[in-house]
Amino acid sequence: MAEVLSQNEIDALLNALSSGEVDVKEIKIDRSEKKIRKYDFRNPQKIAKDQLRTLEIIHDNFSRLLQTFLSGYLRASVKISVLTVDQYAYSEFTNAISNPAFLSIVDFEPLSGQVIMDISTNTAFAIIDRLLGGDGEKLVDIRSFTEIEITLLKNLMKRIIGLMAQAWENVIILTPSLEKIETNSQFAQIISPNETIALVTMNLAIGNVEGLINICIPHLVIEPILEKLSTKLWFSTTKKEATEVDKELLHRRIKNTYVSLNANLSSTQITIGDLINLQKGDVIMLDSSANDEVVINVGTQLKFYGRPGLNKNKVAIKITRVQKEGDVTDD
Repeated sequence: MAEVLSQNEIDALLNALSSGEVDVKEIKIDRSEKKIRKYDFRNPQKIAKDQLRTLEIIHDNFSRLLQTFLSGYLRASVKISVLTVDQYAYSEFTNAISNPAFLSIVDFEPLSGQVIMDISTNTAFAIIDRLLGGDGEKLVDIRSFTEIEITLLKNLMKRIIGLMAQAWENVIILTPSLEKIETNSQFAQIISPNETIALVTMNLAIGNVEGLINICIPHLVIEPILEKLSTKLWFSTTKKEATEVDKELLHRRIKNTYVSLNANLSSTQITIGDLINLQKGDVIMLDSSANDEVVINVGTQLKFYGRPGLNKNKVAIKITRVQKEGDVTDD
């Protein structure tokens, strides 16, 4: 858009022309010069804006899946949202990573290459605290991860990578796998420093602790499917009527969805003084008797009643009846 001059600037220009300070020919020569657009050869733009927009849609879906999963897995309030999706040189990404870091290197099969997921250390320690029974609210001094902490986070990442495959399934069927965990960015050189990457930045909030999730996707990895990363193609597929194959696929996915099932044997309340003075051999009286049924919840909803016992020398619950009140039935 052309710059709009104020009335004072117009008057000053007219006075300069009338006094001879400014030559009209010079103005015409300046306007006839070709406009030059700057181009940074160190950071070539290989991914179109339309394709970046599609990546944003994919990771919006991924953020919703991840938010639902972490809320149940950590039993905490989790909020995740996509902040930015842009392209940079790989060196810019690695130079911005602080040490120690928590970097998950993921094989993006069947695409050739790897992707890096970087989770802020403060949120990683909050996740560990929740997994070990804490509230995840206390800030931890930045330090190196222990072997036990790395093992806990590795098991979590294997589950998260499965959600990543679900988010990409409208574009390509992926079978990603976790190759390794790195805590130093110098050992996470998956491509040359000058290569172009798409960087997806998401905000992760676990309770009062906030951090970032950065997903580094090299251009070389998604180059074979760049034509599919089009919003026109994306939205055109959503207008198709569902076929019997689509319905069967959806039915199969719903049946294979994991839900949290937990049995509440009983509960009671004691004072802090009694808790401190508990010794080996003490007996705690519960609110229910041994003959009472056990409450079985699916997630947070009461669904079954049962009785505890053993099955092949393992602790088990036998379902005795189904809680049908509150179920949604088809008309």
